[in-house]
Amino acid sequence: MQQNLTHLSRSLARLMGGAVLALGLSATTIAAQSLFSPAVRVNQGIITHFELEQRVRLMEVLRIPGDPTKDARRSLIEEKLKMQAVAEAGIEVPPEDVQLGIDDFAARTRLSTEEFLAALENEGVSAETVRDFVRNQIAWRDYISARYLARARPTEDEINRALGLSGGGGLQVLLSEIIIPITPQTVDQVDDLAAQIAELKSYDTFATAATQFSAADTRAQGGQMPWLPLAQLPPALQPVILELDPGEVSAPITLPNAVALFQMRGLREAPVGTPRYASIEYAAYAMAGGRSPETLKAAAELQQRVDTCDDLYGVAKGQPAEVLDRVTAKPGEIPQDIALELAKLDPGESSIAVTRNNGQTLMFLMLCNRTRDLGGDASREDVANALTQQRLETLANSLLEQLRADAIITEE
Repeated sequence: MQQNLTHLSRSLARLMGGAVLALGLSATTIAAQSLFSPAVRVNQGIITHFELEQRVRLMEVLRIPGDPTKDARRSLIEEKLKMQAVAEAGIEVPPEDVQLGIDDFAARTRLSTEEFLAALENEGVSAETVRDFVRNQIAWRDYISARYLARARPTEDEINRALGLSGGGGLQVLLSEIIIPITPQTVDQVDDLAAQIAELKSYDTFATAATQFSAADTRAQGGQMPWLPLAQLPPALQPVILELDPGEVSAPITLPNAVALFQMRGLREAPVGTPRYASIEYAAYAMAGGRSPETLKAAAELQQRVDTCDDLYGVAKGQPAEVLDRVTAKPGEIPQDIALELAKLDPGESSIAVTRNNGQTLMFLMLCNRTRDLGGDASREDVANALTQQRLETLANSLLEQLRADAIITEE
């Protein structure tokens, strides 16, 4: 039976080969025609099988999470809809802008443009595929800006509300964090790990990394922090956060005895005023042993015993005076790692994420009080840009959904 099947298969192959030769077509020609035949029609445009294969390969090489086959088809359909709108508006992208975009793309991989394109070629992704991808991204950005920028710019009153200067809302951010402790023995490994995390592209992979590597209390939630007023974050961190797009991970931020990374999950204008603070009062109780299991257990037990900063005086009684420090300082004067932890706390709440003395001392931090002020540290320009980008993204998503609803999309 098996021999018969093999013989039949060979006969069919010879027969098919003869048919191809009879038509004057080579097997290579047939394959090429199939490769460049339509896979999807989007209105009057087509997406070829070759484009689909290239996009799938690009996503695989860049290790973009998800189902490459499904996601490539969806993204190409969206791009076709976008480029049809761009063409109708008569927008063209200068070649030098495309080249700059490719240069920026390559820089994220820490390769020169030539090395980046060569590496992709070796993996089966053509340079033209990369060029088209970058050109489409820039063209859509320019189109959205031309169409909506005037409408998206915030008014002075809206900036005031975002800054908490009026009775309206304030700007709030939704972040995920990873805080990686550093000791003299682990500094090189931490730097390498942080650089890898900074390249992550999805919420799920960042959450997994937070669960595995973060020392912050938020690790149990995959690094997810609650909505926080922008003004409550450390002043030096505010412009860094405002520059992040949703899903984007910050470059590693060096803290005392730690490295921090943040992923933007959301940005919004709060419906109520966001106060800003002239000073912050907090207590720091030093516990020997760093992040050893014994010290972490003792710190967790202490969190259950104390309710106010005053309670820590009883805990520190009989110990050297330097183990307990009670500080009142302007937000910009507080060490950034401490300021970051305090930003998450209400008065009476505590954190056990910060260390000192090369990781040998665990700092039990408790927020005592915040003194309100009308001042602030995020510039009006930073806030205005963040609000504008947020609104442009919302308008772009809405337009894309409308284009999709009006389109005729058929699978071949």
